[in-house]
Amino acid sequence: MIHFMETILSAKDLHKTFKLSKKQQKLEKSSSATKVAVDGLSFDAYKGEVFALLGPNGAGKTTTLRMISTLIRPDSGDCIVDGASVVNTPEAVRGKIGFLTSDLKLEDFFTPNYLFDFFSDLHGVSEADRKLRKEKLFNTFGINQFAEVKVSNLSTGMKQKASIAISLVHDPDIIIFDEPTNGLDVITAKTVTDFLIGLKEEHKTVIVSTHIFSLVEKIADRVGIIINGRMTQCDALSAMTAEKCLEDVFFDVYVREVGNDEK
Repeated sequence: MIHFMETILSAKDLHKTFKLSKKQQKLEKSSSATKVAVDGLSFDAYKGEVFALLGPNGAGKTTTLRMISTLIRPDSGDCIVDGASVVNTPEAVRGKIGFLTSDLKLEDFFTPNYLFDFFSDLHGVSEADRKLRKEKLFNTFGINQFAEVKVSNLSTGMKQKASIAISLVHDPDIIIFDEPTNGLDVITAKTVTDFLIGLKEEHKTVIVSTHIFSLVEKIADRVGIIINGRMTQCDALSAMTAEKCLEDVFFDVYVREVGNDEK
């Protein structure tokens, strides 16, 4: 429950268009050489809340999070993250956030222990703080017995848990997760979900993208529904689901934006 709303992240009129190869045009069933991935998207996230970006595959969720995390530059618009601009001061933004995406691939040759220490050094984490962070995160995710196992020999679930731990070495106040439970078995997915709830209890700000209604209903304070790169509805979860379940609300929006023929 958010008792006061202090904006810590503000995305303003974000646009991103990608060029399509001939092969991509065929896959997209499009005659256009470009695709608008994000189309004037704006939203605010408040300190200490979980904000969920909900939308189907291809809606623009990942592109939005990549722009916010400074991995790609918006064509226009900006996002201010705790006072820092993703366009003008991306280095400052990177020091304030932790970002986990399913595209993050840990180097197969190294171990979770080595990678945690390596990224701690990159973020300037002191040895004492690193030790405490590692103990907490490795215990939370059950990494200890796999700490010296090469990434190539870890299960998919353990790779995901190690990735989360490594993404949070610097104990950021803003954590951004792109499809955090995608492709995970039910046990690992529950571990990750419980961790997200724990971050919320620590008053961290969490931005999460997903297409899983139950995850949003379990963890989110507010929800933004993205369709075709646009924010079509944004409200508190409690207000959005006052009369209907989230799934029904989403499909009402989807039909309104896209049409019955594509449902």
